Amino acid sequence: MGNPAPATSVEKPSPCIARQAILTADEELFGYELLFRENPEEDHFTSDVENATSTAIETLNLIGLDVLCDGSLAFINCTQQMLLKEHFLVLPPDEVVVEIQETVPVDVNVAEACRRLKEAGYAISLDNFVPDDAREPLVPYARFIKVDTRQALPEQSAALAARYAGKCRMLAQKVETRQNFVAMRNAGFTLFQGYFFRHPERMRARQIPATATTYLRLLQSIAKPVTNFREIEDLIKREPSLCYRLLRYLNSPLLGLSSPVQSVRHALNLLGEQELIRWIRMATTLVMGKDKPSDLVLSSLVRARFCELIAPKINHGDSDLFLMGMLSMMDAILDAPIGVVLENFSLDSDIKEQLLHGKAGASTPLSAAYDLMLARESGTWEKVTSLGKELNLSLYFINKSYNEAMRWAHDIKNEIPPDQ
Repeated sequence: MGNPAPATSVEKPSPCIARQAILTADEELFGYELLFRENPEEDHFTSDVENATSTAIETLNLIGLDVLCDGSLAFINCTQQMLLKEHFLVLPPDEVVVEIQETVPVDVNVAEACRRLKEAGYAISLDNFVPDDAREPLVPYARFIKVDTRQALPEQSAALAARYAGKCRMLAQKVETRQNFVAMRNAGFTLFQGYFFRHPERMRARQIPATATTYLRLLQSIAKPVTNFREIEDLIKREPSLCYRLLRYLNSPLLGLSSPVQSVRHALNLLGEQELIRWIRMATTLVMGKDKPSDLVLSSLVRARFCELIAPKINHGDSDLFLMGMLSMMDAILDAPIGVVLENFSLDSDIKEQLLHGKAGASTPLSAAYDLMLARESGTWEKVTSLGKELNLSLYFINKSYNEAMRWAHDIKNEIPPDQ
């Protein structure tokens, strides 16, 4: 018998996969563009898009397109060789969109490959489309045309939408502000990709979506003869609206509490058993029957769980990183500035400093962990590498933790009954 494989061989890193939401004109989730980088070694990422994407495609079924895209379409970049070698035929045609890059030269072979993909049921998108684009001959095979709104002038984007809207669905990329979103929507675009919806620009507060299943389980939990605080804590961590409502309630003048809240467990201890049961009943009455979690809420769950998973490996004092991750999107969820969201909170000082000032670029004790969370979410791979080194976290551990966080959030979402 040969020598056994070294222990490190079982920790073969999977490709690093991030996602960026694509929304409809009504700001409903339509799909995600998946951003890949291969991680062949522990200390760097490759910039070879073809190798990275090809390897990632082989592992998508392992991670699960349903987990990565939560049942929505996956837009995946495609190079010339990937197109000609038909890498995408291993993926389900009703779940993916093949994005043909601007670097793909148009010839007979490329056109024939597009024809075969379309006949097989795959949707094709022409990425970074511009006026007089060399890929014009591929438009008959395309279902989507994507226009980079930061590269094209507004009048050029409007002209492209007017010309092709009857043939393809027009998608505006790099939409970073609500003003840009409204302008592109008025110009004829029906799909939008960017971070405009994650930045509050209206002072109208909106209700946080709630998961009815979680509330039902909470009611069942508090009906037991002995209150299980750990079970209640785990259920509350599953629902962002519960965390937010709990913190608001703790800061109510009626309670008169003065201690800063350091974690969900700390909040439950501050309430005590009797008051906790009363609060859960009140909260379930207020939010039972609300809609399924939005993309923003799902993202806050991923952030929170990711921060919780990396917490044991880094120095973060007494701060609850789960709470930091969840609250990091509360301004977008409530459509209000983070200062307004947190103004009445007696929160852990380091978390509050990070959310109030660290988000604007100031350095805080939690900056590295917070920035790693954002970099991994957005697929800013070079920054993931540098922050991983700063925090002494391997890329394998970072990717494993993030993938686990996505699965956790996806599983929670799937626990919601279809009729809720």
